[in-house]
Amino acid sequence: MSLALSSLYIGPMEQLTPPRVSNDPMPDTIAASELLEPARLEALMADFSARYPGGDRRALVSLWTKWHFAAVTSTSLAANLLLERDLPLGLNELRLILAPEGHVAGLCLKDEGRPLAELDGPGRFATLIDDHLTPLIEGLAAYSGASPKVFWSNAGNYFEHFTQAVPMHPMASASTAEPAQQLLASRKLADGRRNPLYQPVRYVNAANDDGDGGAPKRVRRLCCIRYLIDEMGYCGNCPLECREQRAAKGASAR
Repeated sequence: MSLALSSLYIGPMEQLTPPRVSNDPMPDTIAASELLEPARLEALMADFSARYPGGDRRALVSLWTKWHFAAVTSTSLAANLLLERDLPLGLNELRLILAPEGHVAGLCLKDEGRPLAELDGPGRFATLIDDHLTPLIEGLAAYSGASPKVFWSNAGNYFEHFTQAVPMHPMASASTAEPAQQLLASRKLADGRRNPLYQPVRYVNAANDDGDGGAPKRVRRLCCIRYLIDEMGYCGNCPLECREQRAAKGASAR
């Protein structure tokens, strides 16, 4: 890994897996483009789903993408915002490091990227959105039968999470996260298309047991549907669970 990229993995990123940088295929990696091949994806999901026998196919693929999107968004956002570099994230350029269980454990980049061509507006995230997320999510939706919105929500959840973490990085300035924050607040992309990463998360006021206002609760806009896997249930930011809790509190107050 290059010195520039390795310097990012401190502060809020110190527990994350740094990417490798290599042009040579390694035994524990696959080309990201293989995720668009149904047979290859089926083999990966067979390994991954062995821990969840009988799990709903849509939910299993959604759960699998959480590892993938966490790796991609943490690495790409840090390089974009802290180094102002555009990483080679196209599916034909990127290789994925696989865990024995079949999920993504890290990234293998062909090089350390190039300086961003655009610093203002959503365009600085075009490689992530157009070259990686869009074709991958279309392929995953076709394979799994889940709505593309589920996968965009998963990607947006991690994008927002790491956007919140960036200001705590030792290399960050007060304005470092602003481009990502602006993207999350924009309904449209630079070319006028709907922004699929628009407001993936909201923060709602929560009341504690004494009826006083608690810290705002982080709630996803859309459910990741992992509750369709018996062993999993709701995630900690599930909008369905949040609505159920509100309904139960309302009923007990009457």
